[in-house]
Amino acid sequence: MSLNGKKVLITGADGFIGSHVVEALVCEGAKVRAFVLYNSFDSWGWLDRISPDVQGHFDIFAGDVRDPNGVREAMKDVDIVLHLAALIAIPYSYHSPDTYVDTNVKGTLNIVKAATDLGIERVVCTSTSEVYGTAQFVPITEDHPLVGQSPYSASKIGADQIALSFYRSFETPVTIIRPFNTYGPRQSTRAVIPTIITQIASGAREVRLGKMSPTRDFSFVRDMANAFLVMAEADGVLGEVVNFGSGFEISIERTGLTIASLMGQDVAFISENERMRPERSEVDRLWAGIDKSRELTDWAPSYGGEDGFLRGLAETIEWFQDPDNLALYKSGRYTI
Repeated sequence: MSLNGKKVLITGADGFIGSHVVEALVCEGAKVRAFVLYNSFDSWGWLDRISPDVQGHFDIFAGDVRDPNGVREAMKDVDIVLHLAALIAIPYSYHSPDTYVDTNVKGTLNIVKAATDLGIERVVCTSTSEVYGTAQFVPITEDHPLVGQSPYSASKIGADQIALSFYRSFETPVTIIRPFNTYGPRQSTRAVIPTIITQIASGAREVRLGKMSPTRDFSFVRDMANAFLVMAEADGVLGEVVNFGSGFEISIERTGLTIASLMGQDVAFISENERMRPERSEVDRLWAGIDKSRELTDWAPSYGGEDGFLRGLAETIEWFQDPDNLALYKSGRYTI
């Protein structure tokens, strides 16, 4: 399936990954409808700062995935839906779990129900590596057990199962993309890499983090945006869950040291209790098994492995060090 000329709705288009996916879709020649969260400020989130050559080449639909009527209206006359809209901050899920069920589970239900009724050609639903919990074996394949170690991850397990149940029950053309930790320009300081970069760029020489021993498989955002496109196009992925990652594992501590070195600064890293997950909620190890993505699609990470990670970090640091971009962040605050 070619995306050129296809009408594509992307929910969560105003977010970090979503805004990069919009850029990639426009460049592929898709007719993009960007679903952004309604607000009275007329803000389109990161789409307000999207690449100038993409501005004006997509339509906006302001709504809320929790509302089935708005979702159905947004999906009319659409060929493909890329469903990225979600609440994703783990700490916030500890004290506001109801909103995660409403947005992540009910929102996904609204998407797949409307897709079934409207005859949508394909729905790509976004999962997360957090559904696996701490790795019981590595690399983590799609057969790894699902373990909800936070209300966020539990809600995403529920969302995945809702989507897959519609494939099995109604032949709704659903596929699940399961990204591992994504980083890059425009990411919130809710995530660890922007947290480190913005603190150092703002002059801090004591960088405050949570637990530093866990490992992650970090993927550069342009690789992940391309992964959404291949899942929208590839044959043989309906009803499947597919991991996407870099195939490279690194600890939070080593990530911090690497960033400090690339920024030419000597800093100390301090673990703060405020930034710690509850002990049994911390995911201590994530490392993506990506053989299935290679078998089913023509995707491969351009920023894979340690060399790719260094290149991706350099591009991310450059973006955050731009004073206009850095000014958008409250680097001295803990963002949940």
